[in-house]
Amino acid sequence: MTLPPLAFVPILKHRAWGGRLLGSYGKELPKEGLIGESWEIADLPESITDGCSQVAEGPFEGQSLRALARTHRHELLGRAAPGPDGGFPLLIKFLDARENLSVQLHPSARYAEEHPEAALKTEAWIVLAAEPGAKVYVGLHDDVDETRFREAIETGSFLDILETAEVSPGDAIFLESGLCHALGEGILVAEVQTPSDTTFRTWDWNRDDPARPLHIEPACESVRLGEAQKTRWPRITKGSDARTLATETVKTSRLIRCEFFEIDHLERSATLAPDAPLDFEQPTGGSPLVLICTGGSGVIEGAGESLELFPGRSVLIPASCDVSKIRLQVRDNEKPSLLRVRPADVLDNTLA
Repeated sequence: MTLPPLAFVPILKHRAWGGRLLGSYGKELPKEGLIGESWEIADLPESITDGCSQVAEGPFEGQSLRALARTHRHELLGRAAPGPDGGFPLLIKFLDARENLSVQLHPSARYAEEHPEAALKTEAWIVLAAEPGAKVYVGLHDDVDETRFREAIETGSFLDILETAEVSPGDAIFLESGLCHALGEGILVAEVQTPSDTTFRTWDWNRDDPARPLHIEPACESVRLGEAQKTRWPRITKGSDARTLATETVKTSRLIRCEFFEIDHLERSATLAPDAPLDFEQPTGGSPLVLICTGGSGVIEGAGESLELFPGRSVLIPASCDVSKIRLQVRDNEKPSLLRVRPADVLDNTLA
C-alpha cells in the first residue's frame, strides 16, 4: 500500500515564555494564554501528555501517528531508523519565544543508558523570524569546569559563562544532547529533534518560579564542558553561508547534517522570474521526508491525494510515496520556500 502525504493537527503548548506569533503561522490559538510551542509531528510515549499527533485530513483522518507506525510500519518508515521505542524518529515543532527560554541541556548517552526514563535529545533550530539584535545562547566558555558550572547555578551568574550569538532569519542552530543552550527572546523557530522530552533546566534567568524547578544533579552528570562541546556540525550556520546546489528550478541550501537528521532549505533558483512558482517533484528515495512550508502557498500531491501548503504547515511524506509534486506560489509578497527534513537512514548508518 502507498501512503499519501500526511498533515497533522497541531498540538499547542502553553508556556510561560510563549507569545501569540504562532497565530500568523496557521495555528488557531485560544483567545487567551501564551502559546510557546506547536508540536507539528510527534510520536512520543504514552507517558507524555498530548505527545502523539493525529492525522488532520484525508483517508487516515483521526488516526494517530503511533497507530500508523504500527499498522503501516514499512510504508511509513521505509529505511528510516525508528525512534528509541519504535516510533517515528523525529519530533517537529515551532517555538515562539516572547521571553528568554530557560538555559537547559539534555541527557548524555551515559546518563540515558543508566536512566531508562531519560532519552537523548539532539535538536536543531531554524530561525524563521527574529527581532533586531535577538540572541541565542549556545555552549559554555571553554574554560568552564564543573566547579564553575555549579557556582554559576548557585549564584545566579550563569549569563557570565554562556556563549551568545546574534541570529537572523535563515540561520540554523545545531544542539547536540548535553550542550547547554537557550533560545533568546524575540525569536520564532522551527525545531527538529529526536523524539524525546527529557530536559534538564540549569538556570531560569532568576525567575525563582516553583513551577519551574532546576535539575542541577542530572545536568551536572550530562553537561558537555570544554573540548567535549565540539560537535560534528557547526553550532551555528548562517543562512547566507550554507552550502548550496541549484538546478533550473530549485536552489537547495544544506543547513544541518548529523547522525539523526539532515535539514535543507528549498527556494526558487535565481534564474527564475520573481513571480515564478517553486514547482518540482520530490522523490522519497525509500525514506520518509518532512516538508515545512516557510513561505508562499500552494499544494502537494502524492498517491492520489493532495494537501494545501501554507506558512506553518508541516507535511510528512511516507517512504512509500515514491514521488510527490509540490507547487508553491508567492503569498503576501513572501517568496515560496520550504524546509526539507530527512531522518537517519538505516543503510547510511550500516555503511558508515
